[in-house]
Amino acid sequence: MKIARLLGVGWTSLVLLACNGQEVNSTPAKVETEEEKILYALGLAIAQNSLEPFRGQFSDAEIAVVMQGFADAVKGGEPIVSLQEFGPKINPMLQERMQKVQAQAAAEGEAFREKAAQEAGAVQTASGLIFKELTAGTGASPKATDRVKVHYHGSLIDGTVFDSSVERGEPITFALDQVVKGWTEGLQMMKVGGKAKLTIPPELAYGPGGRAGIPANATLIFEVELLGIE
Repeated sequence: MKIARLLGVGWTSLVLLACNGQEVNSTPAKVETEEEKILYALGLAIAQNSLEPFRGQFSDAEIAVVMQGFADAVKGGEPIVSLQEFGPKINPMLQERMQKVQAQAAAEGEAFREKAAQEAGAVQTASGLIFKELTAGTGASPKATDRVKVHYHGSLIDGTVFDSSVERGEPITFALDQVVKGWTEGLQMMKVGGKAKLTIPPELAYGPGGRAGIPANATLIFEVELLGIE
């Protein structure tokens, strides 16, 4: 459940709530008791559900300003600036930053994929997917309408792991036509028992919107082992 729904407000209201002020004490808070952990999780939820696409795009000084505004609003303090005056300026500012984030990610992803396509054994399909067989399979190849059982390890181009059944120690089964296009296409190029690396451009993944843990216009890298077809 989105935190905005949980609190009964829209995500824009959460952003407005958090953007009124100036510097706040940057000393890390203690997170030890059960209640402190829940409060910390509340902060994570608010940030992830309102500013997730902007991860890494705010300086420490800017985060301090946002946190001061949040603190003033929660404590009922006198705001340093007028929300009525500056509130309407929030979305235009965020949209401008988002455009920069998307452009930067697109350029970095394109450069990364150019190199990936030149790796020995790599094949780039007409859609832009880059497929590299790591271990040849000997079984059947799935169809788009099949359910498949796989082990996988997913990362961003900077090496950040965003999802991994390998790390969880438990494979996953899903319908091949209910995942991102890069997976649907790439898995059909594999045989049971095989392992491959899929380098997926954003248009075959989560595009300019991204999703939790995945930035806008992100190129995704998956190492996938096809364990079976159901």
